[in-house]
Amino acid sequence: MTKQTQSIDFLGKTVTVKMDRPLGTKHPKHGFTYLVNYGFIPNTISGDGEELDAYVLGPKSPLETFTGRVCAIIHRTDDNDDKLVVVPDNEKNITDKEIEEQTKFQEQWFKHVIIRSK
Repeated sequence: MTKQTQSIDFLGKTVTVKMDRPLGTKHPKHGFTYLVNYGFIPNTISGDGEELDAYVLGPKSPLETFTGRVCAIIHRTDDNDDKLVVVPDNEKNITDKEIEEQTKFQEQWFKHVIIRSK
């Protein structure tokens, strides 16, 4: 049995995200369109019992995988399902406002805070 992964441990780290919902695809249950690439970190377990999810911000085309840096965590305060925010290694200045704007298509239904490394 794999132990639950702590999302906070990923801040600042380089990860590879496997996309299960590439940019432009529709959510299978709720029907909204993914405006960014969205996937998971293989071989992890998050609070919801599934692999740890990640938004990939920056690339503007659908991807199968992406390796980048975790710049933030979207910590849902009303759900046990944190989301990593992964950007290209050379991206230094993405703001909380930009993260909110780019993930609103899904995060608008959840109370959350953005966590950054100090």
